[in-house]
Amino acid sequence: QVQLVESGGGLVQAGGSLRLSCAGSGRSFRLSRMGWFRQAPGKEREFVAAINWSGGSTNYADSVKGRFTISRDNAKNTVYLQMNSLKPEDTAVYYCNAETSAWNAPGAYWGQGTQVTVSS
Repeated sequence: QVQLVESGGGLVQAGGSLRLSCAGSGRSFRLSRMGWFRQAPGKEREFVAAINWSGGSTNYADSVKGRFTISRDNAKNTVYLQMNSLKPEDTAVYYCNAETSAWNAPGAYWGQGTQVTVSS
């Protein structure tokens, strides 16, 4: 089992930055491909970014490529999402996910989510 707790969300103006953190626990966390997903009001949850167990391979949704960076520190059991040049359309609840598949489908474990609001 993997337990996940997100933090770092908040309110920011367009063009600003935020860094989300996802603290994990459980034996398989360090071996797990990790992902970030988001869900805006009235929309389905969508893939944002993913990173393999070592941090050597990352994937991004086209909508965030070049603006967001996913990283991990296995010594701290933490995954990060650095979000720069934020846009109002980035407003959503952001969820950390464990065991994200190689084709970016969500795995079995979710955090509780953290709200990101970008004002114009």
